[in-house]
Amino acid sequence: MSSATVRKSRFDMPALLAWFIVAMVLVGLFSPIFGPDYGIMDVPRLALCLVILAIAGVRYELGFMRNIVGDLILGLVTAIAAWLLVSTSANHVGEATLGFWALAAATWAASWLFVERLATWRNISPLTARLVNLAIPAIFGITILLLWQIVVTGAGVPKVLLPAPSEIWLRLTSSGTTLWADFRQTFLKAVLAGYAIGCGSAFVIAILVDRVPFLRRGLLPIGNLVSALPIIGVAPIMVMWFGFDWPSKAAVVVIMTFFPMLVNTVSGLAASDAMQRDLMRTYASSYWQTLFKLRLPMAMPFIFNALKINSTLALIGAIVAEFFGTPIVGMGFRISTEVGRMNLDMVWAEIAVAAFAGSLFYGIVAVLERAVTFWHPSVRG
Repeated sequence: MSSATVRKSRFDMPALLAWFIVAMVLVGLFSPIFGPDYGIMDVPRLALCLVILAIAGVRYELGFMRNIVGDLILGLVTAIAAWLLVSTSANHVGEATLGFWALAAATWAASWLFVERLATWRNISPLTARLVNLAIPAIFGITILLLWQIVVTGAGVPKVLLPAPSEIWLRLTSSGTTLWADFRQTFLKAVLAGYAIGCGSAFVIAILVDRVPFLRRGLLPIGNLVSALPIIGVAPIMVMWFGFDWPSKAAVVVIMTFFPMLVNTVSGLAASDAMQRDLMRTYASSYWQTLFKLRLPMAMPFIFNALKINSTLALIGAIVAEFFGTPIVGMGFRISTEVGRMNLDMVWAEIAVAAFAGSLFYGIVAVLERAVTFWHPSVRG
């Protein structure tokens, strides 16, 4: 065996994770779980959790069932161990000690090992490969939520500092009407209107800038200056100009989305090279024919890059603008008022809705980008 192979085997991450699982299980076996007098055998659920984690770690180290079936079994026992930890910690809030945290660390390592094994799957169908690619980030996110739940309940973190995911979910399900009203006010009115006006007007101005060299030299430097303006300074001015309802928030979104779209579109229109433009001139193409058949298609990656950036900037701008004056509805309004009332579960519920809406908006733009720029090397892979 060569030295390179030996060096690689020493840093085999799955093997290190398996050894870590076994080590944490041993710590959990000989350490108190809840308080000085609560051992692992006093909590049958955690004893079962310890057994299945030990089997998972030892199985991998012995090289037994290192295949797809074994990996699926590893994922199943990891999910069972996580559920046992969550359900047990709920009955012992703030009482967790070293043994409990060792089992939590072992469960985290088992989840990591499962993801590592998923990433090594080969010779699978395209559908299975796509499902695996979706499962890996999903498992990562679920693991973060479970660890969040375990740490908050096990350590007894006060609700006013950090509520548990279960409390946030309860707030999401019980305050659906309020959350929908806030979402409609902020996203469906301010964000979408400001996004459409800002990106649309910037696209039209970019065409004019491309046609008029004076605008290119005079407007773009001003655009770079305005794009650096802090939203905290702009938002109160827009509220004074356009009132406390959603139009003032849409105006803030217009300012935030206009110049990224303008700069990217102008850069995209200049992306075609001289040989391509010379070829269009040999065909006696007019400016507009060259624009629609050559330059705009070449600019689409730049345009969609701006659209994706603006999809997140728009939501951030609308929420921050609502901190400076709004009716008694809106995501930013709800966050600012509920923080003052110490209702952090409602604040996190609004954050979750905003994160989901922003991610979905970004995903829709990304799907449109793949459909429009299918010819680009970055899309073709």
